[in-house]
Amino acid sequence: MPVARPETSETRVIAHVDMDCFYVQVEQRKQPELRGLPTAVVQYNEWQGGGLIAVSYEARKCGVKRSMRGDEAKFACPEIQLVQVPVARGKADLNLYRSAGSEVVSILAQSGKCERASIDEVYLDLTDAAERMLADAPPESLESMDEEVLKSHILGMSREDGDDCKESVRDWMCRRDADHGDKLLSCGIIIVAELRKQVLKETEFTCSAGIAHNKMLAKLASGMNKPAQQTGVPYSAVQELLSSLPIKKMKQLGGKLGTSLQNDLGVDTVGDLLQFSETKLQEHYGINTGTWLWNIARGISGEEVQGRLLPKSHGSGKTFPGPRALKSLSTVQHWLNQLSEELSERLSSDLEQNKRIASTLTLHASAFRSRDSDSHKKFPSKSCPLRYGAIKIQEDAFNLFQAALREYIGPFGINPQGNKKETWRITGLSVSASKIVDIPSGTSSITRYFQSQSTAPSHSADGCVQEHVAMTPSASEGCSEQRSTETEVAMPEEDTSVTCTLPNFENSYKDIDLVSEKDVVSCPSNEATDIPTQSESNKGTQAKRIGQKINNLKEKNRGIPSIVDIFKNYSATASSKQETQEDSTVSSTSKRVNFSISSHNSEVNQEVEERRETDWGYKLDEIDQSVLDELPVEIQREVRSFMRPNKRFNVGKSKGDGSASSIAHYFQPLKR
Repeated sequence: MPVARPETSETRVIAHVDMDCFYVQVEQRKQPELRGLPTAVVQYNEWQGGGLIAVSYEARKCGVKRSMRGDEAKFACPEIQLVQVPVARGKADLNLYRSAGSEVVSILAQSGKCERASIDEVYLDLTDAAERMLADAPPESLESMDEEVLKSHILGMSREDGDDCKESVRDWMCRRDADHGDKLLSCGIIIVAELRKQVLKETEFTCSAGIAHNKMLAKLASGMNKPAQQTGVPYSAVQELLSSLPIKKMKQLGGKLGTSLQNDLGVDTVGDLLQFSETKLQEHYGINTGTWLWNIARGISGEEVQGRLLPKSHGSGKTFPGPRALKSLSTVQHWLNQLSEELSERLSSDLEQNKRIASTLTLHASAFRSRDSDSHKKFPSKSCPLRYGAIKIQEDAFNLFQAALREYIGPFGINPQGNKKETWRITGLSVSASKIVDIPSGTSSITRYFQSQSTAPSHSADGCVQEHVAMTPSASEGCSEQRSTETEVAMPEEDTSVTCTLPNFENSYKDIDLVSEKDVVSCPSNEATDIPTQSESNKGTQAKRIGQKINNLKEKNRGIPSIVDIFKNYSATASSKQETQEDSTVSSTSKRVNFSISSHNSEVNQEVEERRETDWGYKLDEIDQSVLDELPVEIQREVRSFMRPNKRFNVGKSKGDGSASSIAHYFQPLKR
């Protein structure tokens, strides 16, 4: 079935640039004597020579694969050079490769909108640059073309046996009868070839690229001819590209959805999807997924290049396979501390260099059940507002782990058959910082965004750690939604929130198996937080600070009427108005107006009093005592008496017998 050209309002030119064996290239630049030799970068652990994380093309020709370990690679290729990845905090340190990737991005970003997808791959939107080239110097007008351009692979290009490949490429690109899309693609091929040459010259790194009309096709094309080559995909070649592409090779089809397509519909290649109508796919997988499958089978994708040079998140993780799986909370906490320290360094560097702040901390973990290899219960991920500082991130990460662990072990903690205890092992840990935003311009100092290291975090009702940091996005709903920046700006600089922490599991489970029958029986419920009491030293410090604030307030408000005077004036004014309305002789029109106002006020007051009887309430644990200490003494007495347990003001009585009104009388009740 032929694939029709997608109907789009604008033809775009997208390139996907992929570095060739990037980790190996970085190590070869550092050690030039390794160039041209079969080389592999291995993990730091020494078990069976370490796991391979990057393999040069010279080593691949000898049969070395990334799935091998160092000893296997040496057996397959005795002359292979194994280079150990840098190590920090007991895990791989990738900062060297991240920095090298940034060098490449800075070069590629000069020609158009650039999206850094990972350490070693970048998307480019070259539409504007291609349009300019087509207007100023179209390919057919060029007297000569660079050798790198003529080495390009153009999918679907017709060529007779014996024809020179380079001449065939030149002829295809210089066609005067080509449509607008193919002419733009030709311009994109020329631009990408020049960029790749510039990257090689300035960084000594080679890269491969795919050039097409959307991100999906460009990504597929970049891996077709490697290393140091590029492939173009015109509209007419989309069917050829997708017809034989295994369904599992398509992005987002490598998991359950791809397996379902194979098992339920008998789809083995992307081209096989063409036999199903959009309605049929929607019946099986829903409207959105069905439409998406129908589109990708025809090479249609509306995903745009995001224009992001910096990573949208930072993360640090480590795996613990096989016998190295973590078995106790103390070892989990140790590794979380290491990961959090690395994450904190990367966040600080991002803040200093790029003036960006992250607002959400997320913990991911993987685990298995020791006596049930078929258990696929997923260890839940947990998030909370991010607090800057290594110690704070360490504390919050461990609290998130404990909360996730309680949720994870719940259904499996007790063995009804009475067998030996069953335990869980942690096989992977990672912490990440996301929702990164630029710091608003016009502020005086970066330090205004962060409290001192001693500032205590607070916890939301659902157990999420929260830090009131001025102008820093945080979370309000659950653990993932953001508080607006405006809300944070309005918050006071000094935070008097109460410190809340998750229950301390370590005292109960230190250095023992993570889960057993005994553990689950004694585990707390899924309540998110407990509130510890403050130490005496903290109380003393807080009292001094409050005293200073009260003195400053008195100096600042000297000459300003107190709130008590305002209340007195309010009462006097109200009574005098009533006497004036009763005793004064006014015109009939004024009387009617006054009577209307008086009646209306009477009805409103009655309604307010009725609502006050039912709506006026308070929660002792929500009232900040330090705020009360700053009120005038007269108001303090009345509020504290109002807060006493089992004692409520009888508003009706005080109103009827003419006694002084309570403070509650002067404030509108809370609206429900």
